[in-house]
Amino acid sequence: MSLYRIARVLTIAAALLPLTGCYLMQAATGQMAIASKREPIAAVLADSATPPQLRSRLEYVAAARDFASRELGLPDNESYRSYADLGRPYVVWNVFAAPEFSVEPRHWCFPIAGCVVYRGYFKEDAAQRYARKLRRRGDDVAVGGVPAYSTLGHFKDPVLSTMLGWSDAQLAGTLFHELAHQVVYVPGDSEFNESFATVVEEAGLERWLAARQRGQELVAWREQRERQGEFIALLLAARDKLRALYESALPTEEKRSRKQYEFGELKLDYARLKQQWHGYSGYDRWFDRTLTNAHLVSAATYYGCVPGLQRVLSEAGGDLPRFYEEAKRLARMDKAARELAVCGEVSRSGTPVASDRAGS
Repeated sequence: MSLYRIARVLTIAAALLPLTGCYLMQAATGQMAIASKREPIAAVLADSATPPQLRSRLEYVAAARDFASRELGLPDNESYRSYADLGRPYVVWNVFAAPEFSVEPRHWCFPIAGCVVYRGYFKEDAAQRYARKLRRRGDDVAVGGVPAYSTLGHFKDPVLSTMLGWSDAQLAGTLFHELAHQVVYVPGDSEFNESFATVVEEAGLERWLAARQRGQELVAWREQRERQGEFIALLLAARDKLRALYESALPTEEKRSRKQYEFGELKLDYARLKQQWHGYSGYDRWFDRTLTNAHLVSAATYYGCVPGLQRVLSEAGGDLPRFYEEAKRLARMDKAARELAVCGEVSRSGTPVASDRAGS
């Protein structure tokens, strides 16, 4: 999208300010800033001044991007064929929130994207200000930096400098995940959208690593996927316990006390899980904070429908284009029917197989 068209978005955002405050303005301004930094990857690779490490990473990205369209049936467009150096650790900071006694997330509704379970800010201080506002209202709140995101094909999304610190597997998997959002996206159904993209990410990454004969990397990725599946299952189980607590008739103060107890139990369960992992500490930072309902939002959003959608992919014989068509059919259903078909009970008690993507 040209800078002129982005400027038009700013004008539209300004017209919506009475409805949205400054939120859409900061979003449009942030997107415009990213677009202004975009350079074609081919041009960066052709530049003799490009540092060797950056060159190597972008060559890998370019190969994964071609594979995505050629072998995975993902869109063949200008997304992720350019590069933008942002000079900061994250592209946006997302704010998640849930009521004090509910595991159901707050939702925010916007043009195009529909209703989603977070608000994204291009500046961390803006995200933290909004988080403090929600906390004053009594909500549980979590703020997390995000290295990558998708504009659903409305912009020519670049590969960002914030993504390049990842492992090769994480980098390729994220490309597949974000491109999947351009294939199927249901406004207002974050759980289905993210689970669909996660299933595509995992299937694509398995095929990408196998095609490149990265045997050891494939084994390591499968081990990580198994660990993260157990990690997410731990969070979903805690979510179920908390839901039952919040729906009980206990007095408010007792609920508040039991809530803290359940989060303490979650940390103890993680310590026991680490023993099974022989001390693997990859999730220590996630647990090294005061946990609230808001920290459980991403677990349900990214993985709640994964088992059901994996079943759909299996029934399609692993054929991704057939899977996409079935996902589009599901997307045309009303939300209740779609949840019953692929989310429903598994979103509450299933054990998903997860990718490199962690909860917020």
